[in-house]
Amino acid sequence: MDRRSFMIGTMVAAISTRATASSSIIPLWPGTPPGDGGPSGSLQTTDKGAVSNIVTPSLQVFAPEKANGASVLIAAGGGYKRIELEKEAYPAARWLTARGITAFALTYRLPREGWSNGPLAPLQDAQRALRVIRAEALSRHLDPTRVGVLGFSAGGHLMGLAATRSAFASYQLVDTVDSQSARPDLAALIYPVITLKSPYDHTSARRSLVGTHPDAQASAQWSVETHVRSGCPPVFLVQAQDDPISDPANTLIMADACSRAGVPAELHRLPSGGHGFGMGKPGTPSAEWPAWWEQWLGNHGFL
Repeated sequence: MDRRSFMIGTMVAAISTRATASSSIIPLWPGTPPGDGGPSGSLQTTDKGAVSNIVTPSLQVFAPEKANGASVLIAAGGGYKRIELEKEAYPAARWLTARGITAFALTYRLPREGWSNGPLAPLQDAQRALRVIRAEALSRHLDPTRVGVLGFSAGGHLMGLAATRSAFASYQLVDTVDSQSARPDLAALIYPVITLKSPYDHTSARRSLVGTHPDAQASAQWSVETHVRSGCPPVFLVQAQDDPISDPANTLIMADACSRAGVPAELHRLPSGGHGFGMGKPGTPSAEWPAWWEQWLGNHGFL
């Protein structure tokens, strides 16, 4: 067994312990990912289901019993230091499949794990993931024109970049999969990190992507709002006004950028809820947002 096959097998075993029986794993790349470096060893999983030491980026597929043809790529957060699969990605996947939407949970490379491409690595994985989903649409009975993204926290930053930088060639084409579009048809960003600019730059995501003392150009380059243009997909935003991690200004900044570019955006501000509430905590204002998103998905032909 070669190293890649061993790593895929280890990854499947590690992730599947917390997944449902209806899920399967797809490696994103036919060989090693673009660029050199990266960690060695096996996928590391915490007792709360967060993963790190991403050697082999992948998609975990959650197929509903009755698929309606729509699909959503999910990126959980974790400050680009880990990926909160159990806390954010898996509950979202179960919510989506209950409504007939095929879910793809993304295990993306983390920029501080030694990848030579640094902050490009997770964006490369996100763009490749969207292309893989479309390349497999026919065999999975999916509609390639109904592919959305959902991101939480740092995953919201990543999916925000995927939505606003879809025309950016983050890597050289690898195979025929890369002939597919990397543009999502809609984007939901939940308590996202949007800007890496001062004074809202006190996040792990910013440190992981551009370092402790970045110059203004790097901060702007890796801020989502910088890249909002006409033609970006519709955006759905949710954030609590008492978020202590991602400043509540982040969603306001994104909504304003969308407004100026003529991109449809729906913003929901929760009176409380903090950060990291995932699909909502029962008995709190955060429990309301999935119903708003469900209506929004229906309005955009995903239900």
